[in-house]
Parts: sequence; C-alpha cells; structure tokens
Amino acid sequence: MWTMLCAQAKDFRLEFRDVKADDRFGSAHWEAWYRFQGKRQVHNIIDAKFTFEDGLITRHIDSFDFWRWSKQALGPAGLLLGWTPLLRNAVASKAGASLAAWQKKQA
Repeated sequence: MWTMLCAQAKDFRLEFRDVKADDRFGSAHWEAWYRFQGKRQVHNIIDAKFTFEDGLITRHIDSFDFWRWSKQALGPAGLLLGWTPLLRNAVASKAGASLAAWQKKQA
C-alpha cells in the first residue's frame, strides 16, 4: 500500500516523530500532505501502531480522524457523509480495489 501511495502521490510531503520500537511492537506519529487523486489538498494526521515478527512488520494500524480527512479529500460529500460507516466502507473498498489493480500491474 505504501509503495502505491508514494508512487501515485502528487505534491507529497511526510513528517514523522515519536518513533518507538522494540523487537515486538512499535508506534509513530506521522503527518502527510498530498493531493488526493491529484485534486484536493489533504493534510492527514496519523498515529500508527506496529507489530513485528522476525524483523518484519506483520500488523500496521493507522488511527486518524476520518471525517477530517474526508472533508479535505472529498469536499462537500465528505463533509456531509464522512462521519458515516457507509462512506468509510466505500473508501476502504475503493482503496483495496486500487491496491489490487496496482499490484497486478506491477507483477
């Protein structure tokens, strides 16, 4: 997912801090600025948690204010529907489909 997002991002900037990790768990705070689908400017503020096994990330969970993100990324639709599970699920489904298509293209 990260490779796809970075490859497709427009006007992308990333800052991170408070990175902590041991052999099993990690966390970080990060902020990303980019143009969503090349159009709307987004500033997303994220707290991430990681689980490691054998030196690899096996679980990565990002927590962020989805409504705040959706207002920036989707404009009026995000403002009106960003708090609903309907929009959250639709965005997750579209992201999953985009990732699958991108991975197929890379293979």
